[in-house]
Amino acid sequence: MAKVFKALSNPNRLELYLQIVEKQEANYKTNYGCLLCEITESLNIGAPTISHHLKELTNAELIFTEMKGRYLVAKVNEGMVDKMNEFLNLNRSEH
Repeated sequence: MAKVFKALSNPNRLELYLQIVEKQEANYKTNYGCLLCEITESLNIGAPTISHHLKELTNAELIFTEMKGRYLVAKVNEGMVDKMNEFLNLNRSEH
């Protein structure tokens, strides 16, 4: 969990992750994920920085990325979402 929280502690990375989640939910019927070209313009950060943030989110197992033709697609790792929910619910019940 430390990797997850460290990855999400960066404001730009958190915003990138939340936008991936939002776009994926909007495309849930196609199970296509999030075309990264759809969100990178709104972040106002350079491509190398976005690439670094994607790497950190991937290393924390928060997302998966894959090429679909010439586009990079990101998908939320639902297994990690389940682990985060379990972790947060476990800690809530202890207090």
